[in-house]
Amino acid sequence: MSAMDSLVLAMGTPPAGAPSPLLQFIPFLLILGIFYFVILLPMKRKQTKVQEFLAALKVGDRVITSGGIYGSITRTSEQSLQLQIANNVRIEVSRAAIVGYQGQEPVAQDSTAQGN
Repeated sequence: MSAMDSLVLAMGTPPAGAPSPLLQFIPFLLILGIFYFVILLPMKRKQTKVQEFLAALKVGDRVITSGGIYGSITRTSEQSLQLQIANNVRIEVSRAAIVGYQGQEPVAQDSTAQGN
């Protein structure tokens, strides 16, 4: 018997007692569904919440950065914010560095703190 003949025989119809190929994919689809609802959907919701928070920042908001710097927003631009951290002391920070309002739970967690 040649290799081609054995390949054709191996690709034949499954024996009568074997489950259909469609039924063999059901556990895989269930795992994908669980993965989506347990991991991906909450991450997408969190990301949307953070994006809405960052877009809503305005002058006068008292915020905290991911580095632990407290300040009040004095100027905003598309990618950065100017924070007043003391009298006559202002710094420019990225919008992504802002994790929350002062005195409230952080909206955006620092990436190193998520593993704890």
